[in-house]
Amino acid sequence: MLDKINILNIQNISVVMFNPVILSVSLVLIMCVLHINVVIALTTGSIVCGMFGRLPLKDTLNAFSQGLGGGAKIALSYALLGVFASAIAHSGLSKFLMDGMARLLHLGPGKSSVRNTTTRTSNHTKIILFFAIGCIAIASENIIPVHIAFIPILIPPLLSVFNELRMDRRAMACVIVFGVVAAYLIIPMGFGEIFLVNILSHYLKINGLDMSLSEIIRALLFPVTGMGVGLILALLRYKKPRNYQTLTVKNSGKSDQISRKDFVISCCAVIVVFAIQLIARDIVLGALAGFLCLLVGRVVKQRDTEDVVANGFKMMATISFTMLAAAGFGYVLRLSGGIDEIVNCLTTHVSSSKALTSFGMLLVGFLISVGIGSSFSTVPIIASVYVPLGIKLGFSPAAIAVIIAVSGAIGDAGSPASDSTLGATSGLNADGQHSLVRDTAIPTFIHLAVPAFIFGWITSLLV
Repeated sequence: MLDKINILNIQNISVVMFNPVILSVSLVLIMCVLHINVVIALTTGSIVCGMFGRLPLKDTLNAFSQGLGGGAKIALSYALLGVFASAIAHSGLSKFLMDGMARLLHLGPGKSSVRNTTTRTSNHTKIILFFAIGCIAIASENIIPVHIAFIPILIPPLLSVFNELRMDRRAMACVIVFGVVAAYLIIPMGFGEIFLVNILSHYLKINGLDMSLSEIIRALLFPVTGMGVGLILALLRYKKPRNYQTLTVKNSGKSDQISRKDFVISCCAVIVVFAIQLIARDIVLGALAGFLCLLVGRVVKQRDTEDVVANGFKMMATISFTMLAAAGFGYVLRLSGGIDEIVNCLTTHVSSSKALTSFGMLLVGFLISVGIGSSFSTVPIIASVYVPLGIKLGFSPAAIAVIIAVSGAIGDAGSPASDSTLGATSGLNADGQHSLVRDTAIPTFIHLAVPAFIFGWITSLLV
């Protein structure tokens, strides 16, 4: 009897150790921690996943290439949003708004230095900035759905303000990622509507689980609360002053003050982008229309078009290529058979305990989403497995919805391949003093992804 148990344990360990999903995702994370480019890490992870999934190398490469098409529209969306953001910076609107904020907070040239004021005043100013940017991050997902495109417009001009306050940028990274991720989990507008209605609710229904939108949101409130608790802990942990060099941030903005005409046209372009996204729900069309408004209004001169577009593509190039590679990696994960292998192992050996099963399902979902870097892409992959599995194991509909949604969100909040962490880094690293892995992904993983995992796990056992 003992020999049989030992054989089973050895088999289980080998399944886990040589599972293509676990091996490839672990490799991607290790390479990112070692500061190897995320795109290179995802491509290498895809090859390793195919190899241990017993796929021929040619089939693996074909699958990876085929999967790239799934991220093409997202990559194009980010590229055009980058062009629009570059055009707005060129107009001088973002600099005008940031200078106004600096004057309001009594910062910048000609104002009293925060370093010479009381700690209480400095902390008060930091709280205002955290709150303001957090609200903007939430609004970027729902009220004004531009997603991460606001970051390269808003954050770089504020870096000198952050330096004056000696603000730890890791805290700001947590604020931005929290606002971007938490918003679409519980607010059914904009990207929230896409995630909650078009993706989560849709894939729950087609796999045999019909839930109302209000039931899904109510179930997700507790995990989002966990992320809020983690955010507070992050702000407390990173409240100690941190020094940065004040460097010139390269941008395409005008050196002189913005004219009244350019100001009005730029504001109209922003309204056009927002309106088109709210009505047509198409990021590509909205960004293109906004750029054309600035071009027709001669805010962006014809001779400057090439430079503005090039700067925009450069701004979002890393994010776009990472999203493409992540889509290819996700497709290889599905074909490798590793996901089904882990799920079968869970159902066979821990199905008697809901607590262990729920923990295992969340862990597998996290491994998938942290590799792909997108909750929007993770949900369709795991819903087809988790819905019938959850029903079979006796989980409530709300518990199944929480496991699936949180599995995606925790990867989105802490993966170096996530557009949320990449977006935050694109703004905070405009002067080259903020690392994607060390200063964004690791802090957001610890303070946002881990609390969401724990609170989501508890929720799946209580609802």
